[in-house]
Amino acid sequence: MPNNSSNQMLVPQARDAMNKFKMESAAEVGVTLKQGYNGDLTSRQAGSVGGQMVKKMIQAYENGLK
Repeated sequence: MPNNSSNQMLVPQARDAMNKFKMESAAEVGVTLKQGYNGDLTSRQAGSVGGQMVKKMIQAYENGLK
């Protein structure tokens, strides 16, 4: 299956850190991710992982403003 994703990391060296962040966020919301392809997740599961990541990024930003 060809990868037609337009999502490209601006800093490719950050890929490992982002994957670790994604795995931590998934664990926090009770979703089990495996390395590589996770296309078998439901939309609800994928959304909860992404939402948790955004929530943590906003919290980190707000804490940086204090």
